[in-house]
Amino acid sequence: MQLDPGTEDIVLLAWARLLGFGDEAFAAAGGRLVRIDDDAAVLTFVRLFGHSALVGPEWAVEGAAAYADAELAEYHTLLQLSRARGGHGLGKAYLSFADDLPTAQPSEDIVISTAPEEAARLEALCPPDDNNEVGLSNMDKTFVLLHGTEPVAGAGYEEWEAILGHLSVLTAPAYRRRGIGTLLAAIAGHEALGAGLIPQWRAHEDNTASRATARSLGFVEAGTQTSVYLPARP
Repeated sequence: MQLDPGTEDIVLLAWARLLGFGDEAFAAAGGRLVRIDDDAAVLTFVRLFGHSALVGPEWAVEGAAAYADAELAEYHTLLQLSRARGGHGLGKAYLSFADDLPTAQPSEDIVISTAPEEAARLEALCPPDDNNEVGLSNMDKTFVLLHGTEPVAGAGYEEWEAILGHLSVLTAPAYRRRGIGTLLAAIAGHEALGAGLIPQWRAHEDNTASRATARSLGFVEAGTQTSVYLPARP
């Protein structure tokens, strides 16, 4: 499965804006884009559709010049590059996008709540690490499946640059491995498409289940985002 070339161009436009470049930066670039931000709280390297960009302090940009794109995309490279400056946390994630998504077809009648408090109730049932990665209650739109009065799974999207609908999915531990998260992701993805957004999926490189869910829904892996936190300058 491939994305429409027009979708690729729009995604690159969105990420150019997210990273602080001009709208045509990726189209005009003959090589790696770099932007020096000495106050950056995160050192970020992105690869998308054969393009690449690095944003971070001057010392990081200078140090990164010795590495190929494939090396910078690896988490251990950014850690090595930033260790002396206190770099830590985050990691490498795969970025996927979709032109369309399959219609969600639940096998029985279901109850979906869009009330923000239901997303918070679902998070109370899930491990903190999952909540931190997903951030469901911070999404612009959320869709939570209720079993009686109990929230069991939810998905939502956050609008990025009025172009991307960044999706997240969270399922209570007792209800995992039943396909519920995939159903909710399809619902949220269709809502994002209906709002004129391109659905985006981001999965940590170690989260094989999340990547598999994205593929099952028709998302196409288009690149990576690799980042490390940087301590605030004194």
